[in-house]
Amino acid sequence: MEYLAQNWVILTFIFVYVAMCLYIGYWFKQKAAEGVSEFYIAKREIPGWVIALAFYSTFISTNTYIGQAGKAFGAGLCWAWVGVFWTVFCMVSWLLLGPRMRKQTANLDSVTIPDYFDYRYKSSLSKIIRTLAAFVIIFATIWYMVGITKGCAHLLNSVLHVPYAWGAFLIIFITCAYTVWGGMYSVLWTDAVQGLMMFFVAIIMVMLPAMYVGGWGELMQNVSYVTHVTKKGVPMENGLVTFCSLVSFMYILGIGLAVGMKQIAEPRCLIRFYSVDNAKSMKFAMIATPIFLGISLICVMGLGALVHGMATEKEAAFLVKHTDQVIGFMLAKFGNPWVSGICLAGLFAAGMSSLASVMMIVGTAVIGDMWNVYKPMTPDRQVSRTKWTIFLYCIIVFIVTIYPPAGIVELTAFAGAVFASSFFPSIFGGLYLRWGTGHGAFWSMLVGMVSCVVWRFGFRFNFPELKVVHEIIPSFILALVVYFIISKMTQKQVPDKEHLDEVFGVQKV
Repeated sequence: MEYLAQNWVILTFIFVYVAMCLYIGYWFKQKAAEGVSEFYIAKREIPGWVIALAFYSTFISTNTYIGQAGKAFGAGLCWAWVGVFWTVFCMVSWLLLGPRMRKQTANLDSVTIPDYFDYRYKSSLSKIIRTLAAFVIIFATIWYMVGITKGCAHLLNSVLHVPYAWGAFLIIFITCAYTVWGGMYSVLWTDAVQGLMMFFVAIIMVMLPAMYVGGWGELMQNVSYVTHVTKKGVPMENGLVTFCSLVSFMYILGIGLAVGMKQIAEPRCLIRFYSVDNAKSMKFAMIATPIFLGISLICVMGLGALVHGMATEKEAAFLVKHTDQVIGFMLAKFGNPWVSGICLAGLFAAGMSSLASVMMIVGTAVIGDMWNVYKPMTPDRQVSRTKWTIFLYCIIVFIVTIYPPAGIVELTAFAGAVFASSFFPSIFGGLYLRWGTGHGAFWSMLVGMVSCVVWRFGFRFNFPELKVVHEIIPSFILALVVYFIISKMTQKQVPDKEHLDEVFGVQKV
């Protein structure tokens, strides 16, 4: 009873938010069960404003609001440059890929990213490409989901003292419930609601350190010179406000590219383009999404550095080694249950919006792009098995989350690097290059994934001078070069003109 008396405000906010998500999922349950197109891509009938908010909320999850924001505690305000890279790639995604992907996938009747590779390249390797793409999705998303769940679980522990394992369990399986019920309909509509919550919570959170110490002037004076130490025990002094004093720009560039480029290669982002209802909605979302993203990142990415103004030397010495707990510390120390309740609901929204999208992508990859390709099934059975796959995958993610292999930022960046290097060459080539081939797509995908793993585990952490060179840089360049070279070497495998005219929407005379 004492616990409830102390936390009833926060618990009420969370209960209302969770109930709303479950209600939306249940509301769309019958509609999503009508067929594969309905469950997988919401029948391409979602308004642009919903897609804009869904893209935004899906991309910047708790990995951003907790992991990246907390990372600035050790890196300083210059960590905000990561957000600049992300905003640029958001604009690139919507301007360069969005309109063409919406048009081509509709022309090909594509409902997943792997089946787009299959239908677009029309190659002797099409089924293998589709299967490999599905495997890349399964491999990369597990690290991303673990990062999201880890952040939410730490937050629940910091603010509500919920045990880490129980926090992870709750965030995964509540999200699983409304995703399985309503498919892509519930994912997109809950994402839109969650996006609005996240936008306002970002603005609220950036003001908390200033409110705690008595104003922005006092706060900036506090962080401009601190007696706190770095992770290595070296005094920070004015490092929080000095460009790249506490972290190398090469590392900032690597994280900025690895995570930002997910917007031009990761299925959970690109699948949003499939569901837009028309060209007018696409144009609206093209403008609105970077605005939502840019404003939120301005508020969030340097937030950890500002939290130094709230921390004692002892607290800072702990937090600099555990940056995933910085935001939870900030909310707990601010000590206002109404503010904590609102922010906690918004941070839950950030995590659940991304988890739901990833769950959908994994389910469609396993069933739609693996099982159904080699052993076709009825639409009803395909939808049913997709739901069961999502549930089983959530169990695996929960187990891995209990023993996470790395921090939130590194988990997110590794997943982003795998997606960007594996998928972007084939996606860009499919959308823009009529001479791109299935062989080029297959080998660039394989090389991109393998080179990410090899660079990270074979070179980056075994050679000190390479530690700041993120795997995204060599693997992306290598995959892009392989796509161009192999495609040029296999020009006999280019699809026929009639098929390419259909893909690119060329009108017949």
